Amino acid sequence: MVQVRYTRNLFLRGMCIIYLFAFLSFYIQIPGLYGDNGVLPARAQLDSRGGNTLSQQIKQKPTLLWLAPYVSLNTEYMLDVLAILGIVLSFTGFISQRFCTAPVFAGLWSLYYSLYQVGQTFMWFQWDILLLEAGFLCIIVAPFWYPRQKKTSTPATALTFWAVRWLLFRLMFSSGVVKLTSGCPTWWGLEALNVHFESQCIPTALAWYAHHLPTWFLRLTTVGANVFELVIPLLFFFPNRKVRITAFYLQVFLQLNIIATGNYNFFNLLTICLCISLLDDQFFYKRKSKNSQSDFADYFSTVICLFVYAGVIYGTYVYYDLKITENLTIESNIAFTKEQFDYTLSQMLSNSVYIGLVSLGYAMADAVAHSILSVQGSLLTRIVTTMTTLLYAAVVVFLFAISVVPFSALHPSHNSTVPAQLKHIHSRVDHLHLVNSYGLFRRMSGVGGRPEVIIEGSNDIEGPWREYEFLYKPGNVNNSLPFVAPHQPRLDWQMWFAALGTYHQNPWLMSLAYRLLAGQPEVLALINQAKNPFRDSPPKYIKASLYHYHYTPWSQKSSSTWWTREKVGEYFPIFSRDHPPLIEYLTKMKIIQDMIENVNPTLKLILNSLRSMVSKIEASLLLWSVFAAGCAIIMSGYNWVKH
Repeated sequence: MVQVRYTRNLFLRGMCIIYLFAFLSFYIQIPGLYGDNGVLPARAQLDSRGGNTLSQQIKQKPTLLWLAPYVSLNTEYMLDVLAILGIVLSFTGFISQRFCTAPVFAGLWSLYYSLYQVGQTFMWFQWDILLLEAGFLCIIVAPFWYPRQKKTSTPATALTFWAVRWLLFRLMFSSGVVKLTSGCPTWWGLEALNVHFESQCIPTALAWYAHHLPTWFLRLTTVGANVFELVIPLLFFFPNRKVRITAFYLQVFLQLNIIATGNYNFFNLLTICLCISLLDDQFFYKRKSKNSQSDFADYFSTVICLFVYAGVIYGTYVYYDLKITENLTIESNIAFTKEQFDYTLSQMLSNSVYIGLVSLGYAMADAVAHSILSVQGSLLTRIVTTMTTLLYAAVVVFLFAISVVPFSALHPSHNSTVPAQLKHIHSRVDHLHLVNSYGLFRRMSGVGGRPEVIIEGSNDIEGPWREYEFLYKPGNVNNSLPFVAPHQPRLDWQMWFAALGTYHQNPWLMSLAYRLLAGQPEVLALINQAKNPFRDSPPKYIKASLYHYHYTPWSQKSSSTWWTREKVGEYFPIFSRDHPPLIEYLTKMKIIQDMIENVNPTLKLILNSLRSMVSKIEASLLLWSVFAAGCAIIMSGYNWVKH
């Protein structure tokens, strides 16, 4: 049996770090996004009228926020409590392996799911549901407790850890598939990365330099992204461990490049954490002694690995028509048609499910066999271990079965072949996000210029109009490009999505406009207060304009300007604070309503004091400071034990 005890422990510690970043980032933004005076107050999602019992309320919307009245708190302060509990639990798991247990991860999942339930448009991101799915897997991967004496992993450990690898496969493969099934001309023309670095939500400073790389190199990099997401995931279940380890390095390399050029919060770190499922304990603890047979097996394994990846390189050369030109550049073009890809995809989906099923069957058989034959102890111990393994096997089989439903949706022909009973079971648990469909960057936006919504205020309807600057998203063309991950400024992110549509498709913008007109400090904290043009008093009028942004040319980078922009037109019309349609709409949406303060004064004082301290530190700096503190605690504990 392959040992994955240390590998599993590393994965669980990593998941605690991801949870820590996620809860901290959310906590910072609660007042401005979900507070009583925020953009989308969470209380509007919890209609407690009608005399429903607690069980009825939880059935209506499963969230721990319903417990707020029982601890003498309102919804906003209860959000603080849940986020703080998540921070504490994840931090303890980060600094001590003994807290990486199933009950702790069950608590973390419940807390994040409770926040997600009222997150609305600011939490409808794939990384949030990915964290929920990965977090649920942690519950079955983690042990119930860590015994004081060291022991090898139980037979069920490798089996449950297999479910993490299946999630990684679905995430990466789906992300590659949707880019081509969407029919997006930039992906099919291998021009996606010529646009991506400029058009992504919050680019880093390195994205500017990446954007100005030679066109042929960016096209070749697009080929690499296709191969890394479409082909390499198929090797995640290859029997040869060196093939899987090489796949691990390739996927981590891809994620590190994304981290360097784009601020995607904790998403890429979470993906790297999932990649640990491709490893085993032997990766960290090499065998000290080998005989001639093991030397030959290792040599043969290396040959197989080289042969497999040579095949991948050759396939890339053929299907992407790679040619070296006279200028020593590499020319690339997709050498297959959409019809050929569609047919191949239909075959690959079936085969990948069968491969997953065979791999799962082998993992189950191996786990059960070792439960019966390899467990030391009495007959009762063997029986209990076997029954436990079978229980975990049933859970993994259930998750695998329902994951086939969203996975099959990648191709219409397979979606129709999924049994109706399986679809029904999936629909019953879909709201829990135990399994999800994935696929990022389905279509490349910003081909003709990066759209940006610029909000402006004025005390006179005739002007002059002065711009509000956000903390991280592009606005002022002279502002430098930030490194903000793993923090996710959710308002900045949503402003990027708003620019892709109209304000009618993003009604939350009306609430943002109203809060700015009211000078609400909780919302103003989410934008750049140092450059707030209405610091003394809010404006009388608000409007928004749509601009197209482009990176400055390479030859002009000697100046401090990172962007050039041109105005496209009006985004939303002029509003005033007493604009009747605006007030009527926000009242109907329960954003404006009378509030009844019913908060325990002691708890309120404690929570306000804590937030006051936290608000003095920039968000990304706070996240990395807490992480550094955890690392310092771990190292000091290690040194104490060592001495």
